[in-house]
Amino acid sequence: MVAVGSLYSEKRKLLKIMISPIQYALLSLVCAGINDVVFKRYSRQERSRGMYVCGIGIVWTTLQLSTFAIADQQLILNSASLFYGLAAGLLLTASNLFLLESLTHIDASLGSTIYRLNTVGVVLLSLVFLNEPLGIFKAVGVFLGVFAVFLLYRRNNQSGTKERYYAFFFSLAVAASFFRALYGVTSKAGFVQGASFQTLLIIGSICWIFGGAGYALFREKRFKITAKKALYSLVSGMLVFLIVNFLMLAVKHGEASTVIPIANMSFIVALGLSVTLKMEELTKYKLLAVVVSVVAIFFLSFSG
Repeated sequence: MVAVGSLYSEKRKLLKIMISPIQYALLSLVCAGINDVVFKRYSRQERSRGMYVCGIGIVWTTLQLSTFAIADQQLILNSASLFYGLAAGLLLTASNLFLLESLTHIDASLGSTIYRLNTVGVVLLSLVFLNEPLGIFKAVGVFLGVFAVFLLYRRNNQSGTKERYYAFFFSLAVAASFFRALYGVTSKAGFVQGASFQTLLIIGSICWIFGGAGYALFREKRFKITAKKALYSLVSGMLVFLIVNFLMLAVKHGEASTVIPIANMSFIVALGLSVTLKMEELTKYKLLAVVVSVVAIFFLSFSG
C-alpha cells in the first residue's frame, strides 16, 4: 500500500506540472456536457430515474473510496462534515432527480443550460444567507441569466394542455437548478464551519445511493435492476466521478472565480453533442440563449 501510495503521489506531482487549473476545468466541462446528453438518452424511455441515480451513486462511491485509499487520505468525521455533508448530499440528489425527470420532455441543451445557470441562484442565496455583496457585475449577470431562461422557454405553435404540460417539465428543470444552487450555498457554509471537502464528497455520493433507491421505491413504486440500467449507471457514475474530481483539482490549483464559471459552461458541449447526434435541432433562440448564458456566467464570476 505504501509503494502504491508513493507511486500515486509521484503521478500527481507530474500531472500538476502537465495540466493547468483551466485545463482541469475544461475536462470537468466536457465530462459534464457528455453526462447531460447521457441523462437525456436515458430519460427518453420509460425507465426508473431512481434506480439510475442509485446506480450512479454506487459507482461514484466505489471510485471515490478507491481514490482516497490509494492516496492515503483520511476522512474527517466531525459534526460540521456530517451535518452539512448530509444536507448538501440530499440537495444534490434531489437536483439530479428533478433534472432527469425534466429531460423526459425537454431538450438536453435546454435542461443543461438551465441547470448550469444555478450560479444565478447561488449569487442570490449567498446574498441572503451568507451576506455576500451583489455588485453591479453580478446584478447584470443575474438579469442576463433570467433573460436566457426566458429565451429557452420560448415555444412556437403550442397552446392549451400541451403548453401546460411543457411548462411543468420546464419548471422541473428550474427546480433542479434551484436545488443545485442550494447545494452550492450549503457546501460553502459547511466549509466555513470547518467541514471536510473529502467527507462531503463521500457523503454526497452515498446520498445518491439511498436517495435514488428511496425515489424508486416510494415515488416510482418499482425497484428493478436491468443490464441497460446498470450500463447507463456505470457510464454516468464514472462521468460524475470525473466531473467532481476534475473540478476539485481545478479549484485546488487555481482561482475558484475563474475555473468554476468555465466548468459551468458544459451546456455548450451538451448542445453540440445533441445537435451532432440529431437528438435536437439548433434554433436561433437556442443559440442566442447559449451566448447570453455564457455572458451571464462571465458577469456572475466577478468577485466584486
